[in-house]
Amino acid sequence: MMERAESGQKLYTRMRLWEFTDQYVVEPTDGSTGSSLAISRVDGSMNLIEKVPECSDLRVPKIRSIFGVVGMLKLVAGSYLIVIAERECVGTYWGHPIYKISSLKVFPCDHSLSKSSAEQKKVESEFSRLLNVAEQTCGLYFSYDTNLTLSTQRLHDLGDESKLLPLWRQAEPRFLWNNYMLEMAIDNKLDPYLLPIIQGSFHHFQTAIGRDIVDVTLIARRCTRRNGTRMWRRGADSDGYVANFVETEQIVQMNSYTSSFVQVRGSMPFLWEQVVDLTYKPKFEIVRPEEAPRVAERHFLDLRKKYGNVLAVDLVNKHGGEGRLCEKYANAMQNVTNDDVRYLHFDFHQICGHIHFERLSILYEQMEDFLDKNGYLLLNEKGEKMKEQLGVVRTNCIDCLDRTNVTQSMIGRKMLEIQLRRIGVFGAEETISSHTNFDDNFKILWANHGDDISIQYSGTPALKGDFVRYGQRTMQGIFNDGWNALARYYLNNFRDGTKQDAIDLLQGHYIVSVSRDSTPPSQSGGLESIASFPLALSFVLIGLFFATLSLRQVRYDLKHLFFSFMWASISIGVAAVVRANGRIFCNRPRLHKPRS
Repeated sequence: MMERAESGQKLYTRMRLWEFTDQYVVEPTDGSTGSSLAISRVDGSMNLIEKVPECSDLRVPKIRSIFGVVGMLKLVAGSYLIVIAERECVGTYWGHPIYKISSLKVFPCDHSLSKSSAEQKKVESEFSRLLNVAEQTCGLYFSYDTNLTLSTQRLHDLGDESKLLPLWRQAEPRFLWNNYMLEMAIDNKLDPYLLPIIQGSFHHFQTAIGRDIVDVTLIARRCTRRNGTRMWRRGADSDGYVANFVETEQIVQMNSYTSSFVQVRGSMPFLWEQVVDLTYKPKFEIVRPEEAPRVAERHFLDLRKKYGNVLAVDLVNKHGGEGRLCEKYANAMQNVTNDDVRYLHFDFHQICGHIHFERLSILYEQMEDFLDKNGYLLLNEKGEKMKEQLGVVRTNCIDCLDRTNVTQSMIGRKMLEIQLRRIGVFGAEETISSHTNFDDNFKILWANHGDDISIQYSGTPALKGDFVRYGQRTMQGIFNDGWNALARYYLNNFRDGTKQDAIDLLQGHYIVSVSRDSTPPSQSGGLESIASFPLALSFVLIGLFFATLSLRQVRYDLKHLFFSFMWASISIGVAAVVRANGRIFCNRPRLHKPRS
């Protein structure tokens, strides 16, 4: 077995939160003898205390159990403590329990608001509402004992000195979801409370092959550098960080052997976007096209440093709107490709259509030599490295969700079969499909993984998930895809703007700052004050109804053509106002500054 990458500093696993009138106190209750943490409700300052203050007979504090401190977030006039209110054990990683966060809770340290101006109070209220959205963040996982931000290979390669560091010091910053929120606690050297959290997914299953037990785990780690929602985060930034970048690690343990295979996904690495405009599929816009080669070069240089050789698999269409992006990507890669970086285009829809996903075998044949050469990690029963992974497959489509997940599950299946043959479990021609229970569990594993990543980026489960889950397209799956596509349209236009603001706030991409003379634009009065999706939908449907009636009368009187355009414009205008109404950062440029 691999040596456990445990920290020299143990984290508290269970705590009690005391809500006093002037401070919050976090008291370890897991048998540890460490100090309690006091957080001022006036200014959010933090310090360690030896014991919990005495309770007054007149004001008995509220007490609740918590399972970790996520961090602190500072807004205009107050700070906010974020804790783990509920957790669920979902499996183990190297013998250590892995927990999924079931519920977050935000506690305000905003007593200083009493001395703030009316404008500051208003702004604080607007921003603090985003924390209600933040409490609903899904797909958060953590361990008290081992570092989930690191792949098995990177855990194995940690030096002895690094293994003695606190977990947050060992962590890969790209995948540390609460990196920004931990800063205040780090400054105060509160190591026993510094809990690293990732966003992504964690699934596993066990099955038997003869007398042998196979344990398969699938972990996804989302990068925080360009984190966000589907339509609001596309492409790359000027530093080469891409939207929806996810590292997926597939681990198999059997007969005292451990094998790991890592692949990644991410948006096309140049500057492009889709501006939400109420159309079903907004037009793709390439931003500063002259910078595409430089941005792509920076992106792949970073991948080379972290993963070694790279095979970039592009699944977008050759024609239509996607075709423009595909052409720009291919052109940008001309300056990047070399012996270490290879670009491979595979027109998924043209070759596989909507049902013939078995034709992905054509793609596998084109990448088989890369996979053979760059391999996977293999550790023997003593934890010694017998083989290591030297490169990574980077897959993308437009969203890096549906086509990407189907493709990655195919690659994961092929690699797992190779690993099991190497260990001696499978014969030369034996496959996962030869074992019904194994096959079913593997499909469900990848389908759940795809749904998790899709929900975090688009708000809905993955499309084409029926093929991953059942190995074929079904009528129910096609119906679900249609429903989820409509749900994505609604979320993109009416919910994801606010969700994006909440993400940017939590990740520190925007740091709230209000100058004394700044006055936020008022949202009181007018349509915006009562705008909501149901109301907007009613206006839109009424407008379209009258527009249709007017169009039917055009042949009798041309003035009805004018009324058709008028009603259609009103419908679109009302919906556009409601869509834009939910965003804070795009409408209030004076209330924030980008994090340096």
